[in-house]
Amino acid sequence: MEGEGRGDPEGWSCPLLGGRETTDRRLFPGPHPGPRRAPAGRDRVRPGGTTAGERAGRAGAGRARGGRGEGSECARACACANTRECVCTHAPLRRDRCVPTHPDLRPLDILAEAVPPDSAAGGVRVTRVQGVRGLQLSAASPHAMSFPASRIFVRCDLFPEEFSIVVTLKVPNLPPKKNEYLLAVVAEDRDALLLGLRYSPTQLHFLFLREDSAGAWQTRVSFRSPTLMDSQWHTLVLAVSEGSFSLTTDCGLPVDIVADVPFPATLSMQGARFFIGSRRRTKGLFTGLLRQLVLLPGSDATPRLCPCRNAEFALLSIPRILRGFTGKPEENEVLRYPYETDMKVTLGSRPPCTKLEDAQFWFDASRRGLYLCVGSEWVSVLAAEEKLDYVEEHQSLFTNSETLGIEVFVIPEAGLFVATANRKTTSAIYKWTDGKFASYQNIRTHQAQSWRHFTIGKRIFLAVANFEPNEKGQEFSVIYKWSQRKLRFTPYQRVPTHSARDWEAFQVAGEHFLAVANHREGDNHNINSVIYKWNPRTRLFETNQTIATSGAYDWEFFTVGPYSFLAVANAFNGTSTKVLSHLYVWLVGSFQLFQSFQTFGAADWEVFRIGERTFLAVANSHSYDVEMQVQNDSYVINSVIYELNVSAQAFVKFQEVLTCSALDWEFFSVGEDYFLVVANSFDGKTFSVNSIIYR
Repeated sequence: MEGEGRGDPEGWSCPLLGGRETTDRRLFPGPHPGPRRAPAGRDRVRPGGTTAGERAGRAGAGRARGGRGEGSECARACACANTRECVCTHAPLRRDRCVPTHPDLRPLDILAEAVPPDSAAGGVRVTRVQGVRGLQLSAASPHAMSFPASRIFVRCDLFPEEFSIVVTLKVPNLPPKKNEYLLAVVAEDRDALLLGLRYSPTQLHFLFLREDSAGAWQTRVSFRSPTLMDSQWHTLVLAVSEGSFSLTTDCGLPVDIVADVPFPATLSMQGARFFIGSRRRTKGLFTGLLRQLVLLPGSDATPRLCPCRNAEFALLSIPRILRGFTGKPEENEVLRYPYETDMKVTLGSRPPCTKLEDAQFWFDASRRGLYLCVGSEWVSVLAAEEKLDYVEEHQSLFTNSETLGIEVFVIPEAGLFVATANRKTTSAIYKWTDGKFASYQNIRTHQAQSWRHFTIGKRIFLAVANFEPNEKGQEFSVIYKWSQRKLRFTPYQRVPTHSARDWEAFQVAGEHFLAVANHREGDNHNINSVIYKWNPRTRLFETNQTIATSGAYDWEFFTVGPYSFLAVANAFNGTSTKVLSHLYVWLVGSFQLFQSFQTFGAADWEVFRIGERTFLAVANSHSYDVEMQVQNDSYVINSVIYELNVSAQAFVKFQEVLTCSALDWEFFSVGEDYFLVVANSFDGKTFSVNSIIYR
């Protein structure tokens, strides 16, 4: 056995709750030694509490007076009542009404009860860490480890008033304020937590529901710093006796708490369900390894487990699938559960496969394959699926004129849409129907450059950036609002703009903003671009801040930690495309200059993240100066990717990529692979140039 046990029967010993009894007699060695004695250091008077002996002495008197004692007697008898030899009634009981037939307490292996009968149920994996097996739950099946309380509470539905819970577990490091459940007993009809055990980075919490004539409320007993976050195995014993709660970790000194609210004597399990590692939902799912979860009614399990040579693995009862394999495979040599273990794997180039390497593994990182040395050959054990490293054409979308930009968005309960910004006076909106985009709505625009979809509360908006004035010479862009009645976009607000290239919608501190990139006013490229702010009272966008720009092409908003940034791509100052593009940071109610970048006809910014790293890519389109003769190769220039250096508090150059009059960057990921695609437009000779996807 991995833990050493000692006999600790009690005068009120009863068989296992329900119809199952453990067959491992090693859990109860030796004859019945008589009434249980409290371990040293435990039988002491606490403020507001009583000793174990005093509680036992007062039990009869309390029960004779009825009230809570009456329920306590019944709850205590329930440990016996779930056997065939006695029946629990909800009337005052005498000790002679429940006649125990076994001299020792039997533990209830809750983990074994909850384990699915086979791997078909999913959601459970056997993992071996530090030479010890444990169960790991899957977020895809948070309900896999559960069973109805009626399975173990057969003849009496009251939870024992005095009991202990034994847990052996290995937990990962949790972020602050996150909690994970080890055990939850939930009333299914009202989704109420009757009893629960959960932990956080600093505390272990025991929760239970109290009900009386005044109503029902949940009580929480918290034990501080149970030293679980060290990536090691630990065995915990939580002992509950009326208002006394005790936690013992790895057979160490117990932490005792006397609560003002005692554990209820009449906690009904009728209609309840046990959930292991969750609280009936994915949130709070246990992400560590669980080896032992045992309920011992009527007794503190600590004397049975301690002292123990390997206290962190002190054993009362574990499921069969976590015990050592016998070497005799069952059921056609197929494991009933997914199984994991620690093993040594060789990395790098192909190693030799000889008798010395026999039965050893090699991982080929380039092919992402795992190989086993058998004889003199490497045999493939696990190979990555072949990747389709290409993009297939799905649909050719017809538009009535040159399309300068598209916006893809979803409207709840309406579907998937695409808005195209067309050069001529009509732009179009398409809706995904029967596996393709179909024409849905036409909107009058004036050399539209781009669309921007955004929401404010339940309101759905679509803003278009118009580059040219209308027939009357009026220059403006339009914000459209989705009509739930018409199921169409209708004009909502006109905004004065000057050869608008782009809209950017964003939120800062809960407030909504809309920034427009004004490219030029007449022949003047050095003009103000405007940041508008949503006014909840007037329900309109109003000017909040103006920023000087030079042939502005694009805005890009992003956040890093608590900071909000806004980058502008400046393309032309009237004489040269070699201009500074700027990055602004939000400070005290407005955007302030944070950093400037040398760019060449900058047409787009794209921010993206890989892990904890933040990158910012600029698309340079043209190197031009009125004093220089235009050259064809001035369109074939480097675009630049910058990375945020937190220590320097600035973006630094990370990589240069050769592009052909780049107009746009887009970042996306597929599985664990990251991609960056550039839209090339012209190489000085032809517009028929390739756009490239980088990995």
